Amino acid sequence: MAYFTQDQIAKAKEIDLLSYLQHYNPEELLYDSRNSYKTRSHDSLKISNGMWYWFSRGIGGKTALEYLIQVEQFTFTEAVSHLINQKGLEKKYIPKQELTEKEKIDRFVLPVKSNDNYKVIAYLHGRGISKNIIDECINKGLIYQEYPRNNVVFLGLDDNNIPRYAGVRGTNSSRYMHDAYGSDKAYSFKLKAIKDTNIVHLFEGAIDLLSYATLKEMNNEQWDEEHLLSLAGVYSPGKDIFNSKIPKTVTNFLKNNPNVDTIILHFDNDEAGRIATKAIQHSLSDSYKIIDDPPKSGKDFNKYLCNILGIKEKNSYENCK
Repeated sequence: MAYFTQDQIAKAKEIDLLSYLQHYNPEELLYDSRNSYKTRSHDSLKISNGMWYWFSRGIGGKTALEYLIQVEQFTFTEAVSHLINQKGLEKKYIPKQELTEKEKIDRFVLPVKSNDNYKVIAYLHGRGISKNIIDECINKGLIYQEYPRNNVVFLGLDDNNIPRYAGVRGTNSSRYMHDAYGSDKAYSFKLKAIKDTNIVHLFEGAIDLLSYATLKEMNNEQWDEEHLLSLAGVYSPGKDIFNSKIPKTVTNFLKNNPNVDTIILHFDNDEAGRIATKAIQHSLSDSYKIIDDPPKSGKDFNKYLCNILGIKEKNSYENCK
């Protein structure tokens, strides 16, 4: 009979199920819905928010250890051995934060590209985005239509123009959104300036970023002469907003663009947006000039753009060509 130290058992209990499957059995993992996965062998076993639950059996937990015992029918001894290298797995287990850059790239799975982009163009133009800006993003490979669902994909590239992030959004009224498997939010969707600049504009999402660029174009201003950076979703500071970590897409961008000294925040006109603004102002104001510039009306910049253009929220892209 095998014996384990308390440290070995504690280490085995640290491994969550999603990380375990991503590293050791990725073919068993299937995307289900936003921030939720299921397994190929048991389609009623869902993984979400760090927890898993097997609905057909009424059992669940958090760790890979619990999964191996309750689902795979391992004994406790077998499960711990399986997770702490008694069967050679410890050397393979690499926590997410310790993955090398090559490993991060290798595990990133791009959504399949469709042969055309007509639904993406119609959807974005229906939300008021400039056709010129849409076409430029498509031509640069930053936006494309996913096959077969026809979702819009917003790509984030690293400094070598290698895709590292893909945000997927539905082109209908479903509000379907998720990040592609292996996406690295340090490289979220952005439009880099065509000339040297010391300014970067921050947005919660890609569509708000494109809406801001469209507003600049409508005012005959050069939208492509300053950096536009999406955070790939609302930034949620910790409970103590004055000691919160800055989103890694921001820290990564600032590290790679040391000439930037001015950050303009274009977050939403809601509680989350205002809290995020305060957190970044507090954390970065000693090193950067921080300007708060929310939309003048509406919740976000896309709502603001649609208000100006007279596009009603109920309209779908079919009605707004």
